[in-house]
Amino acid sequence: MGISGFIILGLLVLAAGYGVVIYNSLVALKHRVAKAWSNIDVLLKQRHDELPKLVETCKQYMGYEQDTLTRVIDARSQVASAREAQDINALGEAETRLRAGLGQLFALAENYPELKANEAFQHLQSRISDLENGIADRRELYNDAVNLNNIRIEQFPDLLVARPLGFKAFELLEFADEELANPDLKALFRSS
Repeated sequence: MGISGFIILGLLVLAAGYGVVIYNSLVALKHRVAKAWSNIDVLLKQRHDELPKLVETCKQYMGYEQDTLTRVIDARSQVASAREAQDINALGEAETRLRAGLGQLFALAENYPELKANEAFQHLQSRISDLENGIADRRELYNDAVNLNNIRIEQFPDLLVARPLGFKAFELLEFADEELANPDLKALFRSS
């Protein structure tokens, strides 16, 4: 084998090594997305377990607000279904409905001084607010991981490895436009 043979062999080994590096980094990105989703899933499960306690506590005081309580319970169920199905679009929509229902529930609680003074309600409200903040933080990390994955599988030369090996794009976890709008607090208090 002459010098040109060694050069070609060296280039082939170098290309194969570079392909392995690309493959490994794409696998790491895929697992980062899965880990970020798992982190969101844990918080969604925790909130799912806390919401019935909050609704039950509110029922004791808010006899006339059954529509709001029902909306929260229904939205909770929709979030759980979307989470179990790992349907990112449905989860975003259900999260928007749940957050709106919780916002209305907490606003209506202002009209019930006995409820606001209840230690269990205060604890649950604080716990759910903390979980909401955690979900928002984890959603940001998830969307960042998804974005990095989606960019890498479309970039050259990574796409030469990603496409033949079936790496796929993931959907961002986005909430509906209503979630991004400023809440109409006057309307929330008028509905009580």
